[in-house]
Amino acid sequence: MALIHSFEKSGNWLFKYRGELPVVLFLIAVPVVYFSDINWLTKANLHLITWIAVFFSVLGFVVRAISIGTTPKGTSGRNTKEGQVAESLNTTGIYSTMRHPLYVGNYFMWIGIVLFTFNFSFVLLISLAFWLYYERIMFAEERFLEKKFGQPYLDWSLTTPAFIPSFKIYKKNQIPFSLKSVLRREYSGMLATVFGFAFIDILRYYFSTGTITYQRNSVYIFGIALLIALVLRSLKHYTHLLQEEGRS
Repeated sequence: MALIHSFEKSGNWLFKYRGELPVVLFLIAVPVVYFSDINWLTKANLHLITWIAVFFSVLGFVVRAISIGTTPKGTSGRNTKEGQVAESLNTTGIYSTMRHPLYVGNYFMWIGIVLFTFNFSFVLLISLAFWLYYERIMFAEERFLEKKFGQPYLDWSLTTPAFIPSFKIYKKNQIPFSLKSVLRREYSGMLATVFGFAFIDILRYYFSTGTITYQRNSVYIFGIALLIALVLRSLKHYTHLLQEEGRS
């Protein structure tokens, strides 16, 4: 099998099972937190790193929210677990500054949790693994778009960076930002991110004290996030309040 076909095949396989990636990260985080020595960090440094970690995750959520909130139905910005989906090419708004904003958002959301382990080697390792993992997925996605849209896609891809945005080539969105789209589609990602922070916090407390307690700020925040997610899920499945015409 030629390398181009091998990369495309592996990319489609990784795309299909990308939802299992957080589970792998949580499993790896257990020994990382256990063996990480944070005694050399002052309390002020720990607080600073925590806020930086939260900032990264919030930044990732914002990038994803902008992407999803300005994506019309059936464009290249909406894929499913079963495979690539695109009825039209999305080249305006955030997609005019970079080709894969959702994956950029994913990176920042998860690297915030990774940084919260206070293990900088782990941050570098996961960053490298993330790039290798998503590079194949992006390759498969771009092969699909190239086959479907041909020259228009090539013209866009040759002038638009894959990962690092270029704001000087920004083009205005075709449709306005929709908060309903974000609320309808992003509550699970928000909940998973908050759970990640709570998981690391409880794990670190257990390894340092030998006891488990749920009377921690991270657990309270997770409880609030869970309540919000349940409300949004109910509105999505049992009402029409979050439904919109022309949106995925």
